[in-house]
Order: sequence, then structure tokens, then C-alpha cells
Amino acid sequence: MKDNKYIGLGLALGVGIGTAIGVATDNLSMWLSLGIAIGLAIGAGLKKKNEEQEP
Repeated sequence: MKDNKYIGLGLALGVGIGTAIGVATDNLSMWLSLGIAIGLAIGAGLKKKNEEQEP
């Protein structure tokens, strides 16, 4: 279960950034979905990096 914290962190960052850009550009639906996708990719990368560092 502790491995999912990286996915959640990335998702939260992606949603926040996507929402901010979407509101600024008046295209919330596109940027929110892109933010989710980018956030999940960031979370997966963090999870993989953490797995490589553990012995």
C-alpha cells in the first residue's frame, strides 16, 4: 500500500497544475485531463525510482 503514495502525490500535483493552467487559458477540460496524465506519469516515475534505490 505504501507504493501507492507516489501515484497519489503525482496525481495531486498534476491535477493542481492542470487546473491552474486550465483556468488561466480558459480551457479547463483539456488541461485538467492533461494534468492527470502528466501527474500519473510523474507518480509512476517516482515509484520506479524509489524501487531502484531500495536494496
